Amino acid sequence: MSDQDVIQAAIDDLVIANHILFSEGIVDAFGHVTMRHPTRPDRYLMARTLQPVFVTRADIVEHDIDSNPIPRDAPPTPWERFIHGEIYRVRPDVGAVVHSHAPAVLPFSVAGETRLRAICHTAGFLGDGAPIFEIRDFAGDSSNLLVQDNRLGAALAKTLGSSMAVLMRGHGFSVVGASLYEAVYNAINTDLNARVEMNALTLGRVSFLTPGEAAAVSQTHNTSLKRSWEVWAKRAAGELR
Repeated sequence: MSDQDVIQAAIDDLVIANHILFSEGIVDAFGHVTMRHPTRPDRYLMARTLQPVFVTRADIVEHDIDSNPIPRDAPPTPWERFIHGEIYRVRPDVGAVVHSHAPAVLPFSVAGETRLRAICHTAGFLGDGAPIFEIRDFAGDSSNLLVQDNRLGAALAKTLGSSMAVLMRGHGFSVVGASLYEAVYNAINTDLNARVEMNALTLGRVSFLTPGEAAAVSQTHNTSLKRSWEVWAKRAAGELR
């Protein structure tokens, strides 16, 4: 397969990822997903400023690691593209990033004493709790909560550290994966875990996954990511009821 074929296949998957995340309720009119360029690891691919459900191949724009669109006269791309560029800069293990405002996750971004932790077997990647990015520490108490430059993107990436998910206080969350399949899986299951944890907390004391269990279930599920992807893709395409 030529490099161009590889790039086109990646673009096709990125379009599908946008549609899956909309179909599964992870993004709506806002939110975004990116993937590292398949032949240029110092670049990444992202849709122009557009609702994810409407994204087509023609809407995918290449960016450099500083989050500048290539070419410079490309259509406008999301304000928060810096989330993605700065994570790719410091995490060579990351192949894709999803940013979401899913309402089920938001309470855990503001209730610091109740961490979003791995509670179900599809969310072992959350481990003993997703860190919380507090934008006030970097932009003061009058910001719009958006990560709109490289400095804030770098601060968020530092908060993420070696984790697979970072919550953004009062805003949403971002998750990463070694592949696009894994990032989409992690985004969907972050939302699922939040809903399960919230329900469980109303019943009393909660038993979370141990570190060993979290690692083991993640390893298991990472061997079958495409199985879930195929279902979600067909549902997004309207091929499943």
